[in-house]
Amino acid sequence: MNKSRTIRTHLLLALFCLVMIYPMLWWVGAAFKSNAEMSSPALFPSVWLWSNFSEGWVAIPKFTFTHFYLNTFELIAGVLVTSILSCSLVAFGFARLDFPLKNFWFAILMVTLMLPSQVTLVPQYIMFNTWGWVNTYLPFYVPHALAGGIGGPFFIFLLVQFIRGLPRELDESAKMDGCSWFGIYWRIVLPLTKPALVTVAIYCFLWNWDDFFGHLLYINSVSKYTVGLALKLFVDSQSALPWGQLLAMSLVSIIPSLILFFMAQRHFVDGIASGAVKG
Repeated sequence: MNKSRTIRTHLLLALFCLVMIYPMLWWVGAAFKSNAEMSSPALFPSVWLWSNFSEGWVAIPKFTFTHFYLNTFELIAGVLVTSILSCSLVAFGFARLDFPLKNFWFAILMVTLMLPSQVTLVPQYIMFNTWGWVNTYLPFYVPHALAGGIGGPFFIFLLVQFIRGLPRELDESAKMDGCSWFGIYWRIVLPLTKPALVTVAIYCFLWNWDDFFGHLLYINSVSKYTVGLALKLFVDSQSALPWGQLLAMSLVSIIPSLILFFMAQRHFVDGIASGAVKG
């Protein structure tokens, strides 16, 4: 009886998984289809058009997707470095230092986790536009350099929980050797928080790579477009929409995220688990 129930349970889960991954399978198959076959009920094409990838890569006038990938990596690299340094520094302050109204400011930080981004969207845009930062990458670099930006409060919370689990005896030993607070942060705490920092880097990369709306809001020139914005050009620039090329390039656009996740999956799980246990 138990064996029969287990079989039924696994069959039900397999059916559920098939329903969940069907859109992904259709997406992969459609990337190789011609426009004429897009309305076909068949999951995969009768003739696999690998040319959708080569033609889609150079489909945008004056630019190739190599240019858009370089733009995206330039933006992400700056965001990653500034976010990791600023969030870890702020987290070190909350976890190790004593200053007036410390608990109050940490509570305010936690409240911002529940603040919808739409609330600050208009004031931020007006401010950045007034400063002449629109159509540059500064609206992404500067907030992350100040421990803000996408996921900033969450990153600080995660790192605070991790740092609180590190022995304070390390700080005391370093101070006895004449190390300053910044030296303790840079030489002692930062290297020991590597698992949590890797987790922050993964989240930061994925969230900023997928941030289509933010890129659309602040970047106007095609020469500065990221990969996500470049996909929009297939719709804007041609009357006959090349669905195969569009889907092929959208499929290519998720490859860096998949590679990063699977390569760093162990660090990702370790960072979350250790932060939870130590917190």
